[in-house]
Amino acid sequence: MPGQIKETTILDSPLDIPRDRMPRHIAIIMDGNGRWAVRQGMQRTEGHQVGATRVKKIVTECSNLRDEFGGPDYLTLYSFSIENWKRPIEEVSFLMQMYIDWLRAERPTMMEKNIRFQQIGRHDNLPDTVLEELNITLEETKNNTGLTMVLALNYGSRAEIADAVQAIAMKVKRGELDPRDISEQTISDHLYTAGWPDPELLIRTAGEMRVSNYLLWQISYAELYVSNVLWPEFGAKDLHDAIRAFAQRNRRFGALDETNTLLK
Repeated sequence: MPGQIKETTILDSPLDIPRDRMPRHIAIIMDGNGRWAVRQGMQRTEGHQVGATRVKKIVTECSNLRDEFGGPDYLTLYSFSIENWKRPIEEVSFLMQMYIDWLRAERPTMMEKNIRFQQIGRHDNLPDTVLEELNITLEETKNNTGLTMVLALNYGSRAEIADAVQAIAMKVKRGELDPRDISEQTISDHLYTAGWPDPELLIRTAGEMRVSNYLLWQISYAELYVSNVLWPEFGAKDLHDAIRAFAQRNRRFGALDETNTLLK
């Protein structure tokens, strides 16, 4: 059947990495829904629908991995950028309604899996019906203590940084903050992701080699992993491959490679 996808689970592709090599925060740029649909002889909107089913499976897999390995604690998915408003109005309207339906359908699963839901991005331009379902989901899941699932919607990293700078400038204007005290931490504390760990692993699907205005401040030291798999086909095995690649990398943060003998 066109569009049929073989499922893979943690049992089919067990992870063989040390617990301390599991990234605490994984961010994903979900790309390729439209291309996948075209290749299947389907409408682009159908590709988005299938892509939405991937979200549930990857979130569930990350929740399972957290139970098994103690992480990840956060999963942030890039679903709709500020630039996406430039798409045809029919496609945008479809995406907004699909998000409403997804929130309604997935709240029971979030509660069952103890998943806390969060959203980052501007609320400007979002329909009232979207904001209503969003607020219900935030309220119902706020006390959950498992995986934190974050959806970036109406999001752009430059806009996020601009919002942070404006908030800091207002504090300076009110005399609440001395400009000389502004540090990197000050900026981090005013981003949408304040209080969360920065992503350690950034995954991009569909083979695209760019970060697309996504978490630019937060991914300064993230490990990048590009998968050629289109998002509607991205499964547990592909997620595991990315995590294995991350676990094998030596993250030095500018220091010497501790696996080698120090130069004398």
